Formats: sequence, structure tokens, C-alpha cells
Amino acid sequence: MLAAGTLPAADFDPTAPHMRQAMLRLAQAVDIKGVQIGKIEERQIPRCSGSLAIRVYVPATLHEQQESAGIVYFHGGAGVFGSIDTHDGLCRMLANASGSRLIAVNYRLAPENPFPAAVDDSYFACEWIYENARQLRLDPARIAVAGDSAGGTLAAVVCQQAKRVGGPKLALQVLLCPVTDLSQVSESWATYGENYFFDRKTLDWAVTQYCVGTDLADIRISPLRAADLAGLPPAHIHTAEFDPLRDEGQAYAHALMSAGVPVRYVCHPGMIHHFYCMAGAISYAQGAIVQAGEAIREALGA
Repeated sequence: MLAAGTLPAADFDPTAPHMRQAMLRLAQAVDIKGVQIGKIEERQIPRCSGSLAIRVYVPATLHEQQESAGIVYFHGGAGVFGSIDTHDGLCRMLANASGSRLIAVNYRLAPENPFPAAVDDSYFACEWIYENARQLRLDPARIAVAGDSAGGTLAAVVCQQAKRVGGPKLALQVLLCPVTDLSQVSESWATYGENYFFDRKTLDWAVTQYCVGTDLADIRISPLRAADLAGLPPAHIHTAEFDPLRDEGQAYAHALMSAGVPVRYVCHPGMIHHFYCMAGAISYAQGAIVQAGEAIREALGA
């Protein structure tokens, strides 16, 4: 287990550029390298104001022209740091293991673009991908959303919003150590809020950048607060034993189950937050990602 240390480390400098550089350096050090993929394509989704960048990962075992299931992926980073590049190894492994095209979304970050910009971008991207599924060689009946940490929040929120407005009919949601309730402090936050990589100081700073002046009980920030979870897509939810976010991820799994949503819940023993992006340094993470991908493959009939 990795325990001591925080993000970005002892030289905590609460500025967005510094945090982004720290996250990139971390990825360069511990993200898995050299994962062979069938093809990577950089694309732009057109929109009224500019465009939204996406990266399409085609699994190594999939023919370029072959239709497949799809995963719309939202990276973590507290809505302030993190990028498609910091999650490249994870996305490669998850695409290969799931046998599905994975589309990573480069949504806007705070403080330049505070809440709800990331939510708006994520839903827009998911809707566009769903409506243009055939162009992307995706089966529209087999599209999942996935994400880690704040990206897991975005995936959960996209599912809730699609249900409310009659949007894309998503087949699955995959949430890796998601943030589901910023409006309260859980027992795991009280226990692991210091010296377990992602600490309370970093979270509190990120909140001031991402959603300053916003009600933290807003269901687009804290999806666990939603009144009605019935009818949402089946969920695969992963937490880590020594993650401050563990309890709220588990609580969201239980809330979905209580609402009649099929849930596959896994708590990874001995792991910390962000372990899934440290597969170059933590051997357990490699197996965990492969198993998560295989479960997605089964769920989507890939």
C-alpha cells in the first residue's frame, strides 16, 4: 500500500498551473507506459462556441472498421487539474480490457471555467457521441459512461441528467472512486483525510476553484443528494480501502441498489485514491483495471 504523501506533495502551492504540472509529473512517473492500442484518434466535437476535444481509443483486438460498444470517459482532477494525457495509460488499458472504443473527453477546467462548465461539456459530449454513434463506429445501444474521482461525479451526473431530460439511453455507468457528496464529511474523510495521497487541504482548495459560491448539495456536484435514483443505468462502482472518498462511493452504490438499480460494487483492499492511474508503480492496479474492463465487456456484450 502507498500511504504517506499528498497531491502534489509537501511543496503544496495552491495555484491551478502548479497543480496541473504536479499532476502531469505524477503521471509521467507512475502511469503505465507502452500499452499497445489498436489506434488513437484526436478529434474535435463542433459546438456553438469553439469545439470540444476528444480522444478515441480503439482496442488492439478490434478492427478499425468494426462496430463496437463504447465508453465515454471523464478524467479526474477535482475539476481543476488532470487531463486526457494524465489518464492515457488507464484509458489504453480499459479500452483493451473492455473490447470497447473509449472516448476520453477534454472538458473545461476551473478556475478559468468554473461549475457548471465541466458538467455542461460532459453532457454535451455524451449526447453528441450518442447521436453520432454510427459515425464513430459505436453501437448506440451499448454506450457506457465512466470516470474517476471528479470524473466519476461527472459520469454519475450525466446519467441523472439524461434520465431527467430524456437524453441518451446509456447502458452502464462505471465510477472509480467517485465524489458523490461534497455537502458533508464522511467517516472515511475523517479517518483518511491526511497522509493518504488525496487530502482535505487539496479538496478544500479545489472546491474554492471549481464551485465557489455554489450550494454543495446541488445534485450536479453531489449526485448522492438526488431525490430519485430509480431508472438509472446499471452501475459498476469501485472504491479504495484507504481513500477518503470510500464511504460516499459506497453510499452511492447502496442508494442505487435501494432504488432498484443493478450495482456491482468493489472496494479494493490496501489501495489509495488514484491508484488506478498508478499502474506503472502499483502492480495491483494493473489487475484491477483488467478486471474492471472485463466486467464492462460482459455488461456491454462486447
